[in-house]
Order: sequence, then structure tokens, then C-alpha cells
Amino acid sequence: MSRRNNLIFGGIVAALLGGLLFPTWRWVFREWLSNEYYSHGLLVLAVSAFLVWRATRRYPIRTPDNRALFGLALFSGLYLLFYSRQTFFVAAIVSVALVACLLWFVWGVAALRRMAFPLAFLALAIPLPIVDRATLPLSLWAGTLSAGAARLLGVAVSVTGAAVSLPNTTLTIGAACSGINSIIALLTLTSLAAYLLNGPWWGKTLLVAASVPLAMLGNILRITNLIVVARWWGVSAAFEFYHTYAGGIFFLLAMILLLPLSRLLRCKTLRWDVL
Repeated sequence: MSRRNNLIFGGIVAALLGGLLFPTWRWVFREWLSNEYYSHGLLVLAVSAFLVWRATRRYPIRTPDNRALFGLALFSGLYLLFYSRQTFFVAAIVSVALVACLLWFVWGVAALRRMAFPLAFLALAIPLPIVDRATLPLSLWAGTLSAGAARLLGVAVSVTGAAVSLPNTTLTIGAACSGINSIIALLTLTSLAAYLLNGPWWGKTLLVAASVPLAMLGNILRITNLIVVARWWGVSAAFEFYHTYAGGIFFLLAMILLLPLSRLLRCKTLRWDVL
């Protein structure tokens, strides 16, 4: 097949896929605009598109790799199955595999390897229902550990379920205190950093894995400080000012801790070949 015919065929397949995937990605976009845990989705999409574009510029259009047609057929069937059952988050994940097969067909398997991370990175922004279900146990766990830390600082505090009782007030540990926002955001950022940095595979793996406990630690420190402020300076000081800005401060602290960790794990310099 000639280069011109290859482009035409690839364009037709891309248009058909676009029409097929539109309902699912309309759901994804609505989630990005309404779900606070995935409000970074549009930014992830832009970064993924940029990285794919940079990868395609290094590979000219070539003879189609017909092995990709099997993947296109397989994942099209799976996509239709999950979409028909309105399991949109799984359908969205499968759609990323469909796009990968299309790129494989047009640019070949060597180029697909270069595009593997940008596509997987996009999958990180697909809203998962497990996130909502995890907020309650995580918030209760964070509240218990934060209360324990506050006791070490001399604050008399007790915990009953989601209620944290102080001598002068009672605080409720809600979904916003689960730390899910910080976990998702830091996991996304460290995944991108691991891709953009030179370093051994084990160092990159540990760097990404460290993002979860660091995000949890930052959240626990935030809640602990909130309890201390509420005890000694009052509820109004804790919630009208401190609660608004403390989340960003401790998230920034967690990010700063990743800098010396990345150097310790030998992930130091940028990979200019992917930028």
C-alpha cells in the first residue's frame, strides 16, 4: 500500500473510531468538568497529545503493520461490550488500547513503543468508581492517625468514627480529608516525571511508588495541624483561613520531598529525546 493510500485508510479508520468512541469520551469530559478528583484530566490529555505528537514526528508514515488489525478487531469488540453495559470507565480504558492499535497500524511497532507511556498516562486520567468508594475508609484512617499525632503534641483529642472531639469543639473528618486528591495528583505528576527523567527502571518505579505514601503523609500532617489550630486558636481560625490554604502547602511539601528522593534514586537529568 502506498504512502498516500496508507494515509487515506488510516484517516478513515480514525474517523470511524472517533465516531465510535465519542459517547464514552463525552462521559469522560463531563467527569473531568464535574469530578473534583479528576479535574486535571484536560491537562493530562494535552500532555499526552503533545508527547504522542513528538513521537510521531520521529517516525515517517510507513507500510501498515497488519498485525495491528487483530488488535483493532479485538478491542473494538470489547469496547462495544462494555459500552453496551454502560461500564463507561472500562470502555474508556479499552478505547485507549484501540487508539494504540491504530497508531501501531500507521507507524509500526517501534513507534508504538515510544507512544506507550503517553497513552498509558492518558489512562491515568480516566475516572474510576473505586476512588469514590475509597474516600470514607481513607478519611477515617487519616483522622485516626492525625489525632494520634496531635496527642503527641499535647492536644487532648478523641476519635469516634468521623468525629474528632476536642475540649472546645468537635470536627468532622469528611471526604475532603481522605487525601485522594493529593494521591491522584502526586501519582500523576511523578509518573510524568519518571518518564521525562533519565534513570534506572528501578529508580523510576520507586519514585512513582513513593508518591502514594508521601501524599498520605502530607494529608495527615495537614489534618494534624488543623486539629492543633482548632484547639488553640479556635474553629474559625482553622476553617476560615487555615483549612483553605493548608492543603496546597502540604501538597507542595510532599512534592519538594520528591526532589532529593529522585536524586537519591539516580533520576536526575531530563530526557530531551522525548521533548
